[in-house]
Amino acid sequence: MTQYMLAVHHDGTDQYPPDEMQTVFETVDRFNKQLQDDGSWVFGGGLEWIDAATTVDATSDEVITSDGPFAETKEYIGGFWVIEAADLDVALKIAAGASKACRQAVEVRPFQAA
Repeated sequence: MTQYMLAVHHDGTDQYPPDEMQTVFETVDRFNKQLQDDGSWVFGGGLEWIDAATTVDATSDEVITSDGPFAETKEYIGGFWVIEAADLDVALKIAAGASKACRQAVEVRPFQAA
């Protein structure tokens, strides 16, 4: 089995009213339960908004921390799943369910083989 990261992309304009957001949370919870029941679940979680990010750069002698994300971009990762799947086709099928559940585009990337 290969592990894949399913990354949920947000563009900053996708904030829903509270009642609609609650529906999304409930749908994602059902999707998560299905992944767990199917044995595909490894880990997953939602991330705080992008303004909660801090970047740490220790590539030189001095460690520099700065508020905000590393890259300035309109899109950012709002959450993710780590799943196990037999192959890419299975991972893509799972990602389709993830995208439908969270109402966002989902990027699929395999982890490097050990």
